[in-house]
Amino acid sequence: MRRGEDGQVTVLTLGFLLVLVLLAAVVVDASDAYLERQTLSNLADGAALAAADGLDEADFYADQEVRLDPEEARHLVGLHLAGKGVRVAWVDVDDDRVSLRLERPLDLAITPPGWTKRPTIVAEASAALRTD
Repeated sequence: MRRGEDGQVTVLTLGFLLVLVLLAAVVVDASDAYLERQTLSNLADGAALAAADGLDEADFYADQEVRLDPEEARHLVGLHLAGKGVRVAWVDVDDDRVSLRLERPLDLAITPPGWTKRPTIVAEASAALRTD
């Protein structure tokens, strides 16, 4: 064995371990972001359904066109999301449809060096109440 080749396996092993650690960090952060996105999506769906369910019963049972009250829809979305740590970016009411967008900052389990901003996850949902 030549003298100049001593320690080559050590360098390769350390390089391989570094790649494995980085890969594990990416997998952990991606999994965390995916699960948080699913949770936020479920919250958005529930809030949209709660707002669409907020029809005035008198209007619902009368023989007239069904319309959602925008202020009431926003209020119901706020009630549904109270204490959940979610920011409502917008709520849009269009006749019998409620659409909304929720945002929440994500705390990564393993923050890469040099990252100063927190990523934000977003979920949009809509619900319609049809009486046909």
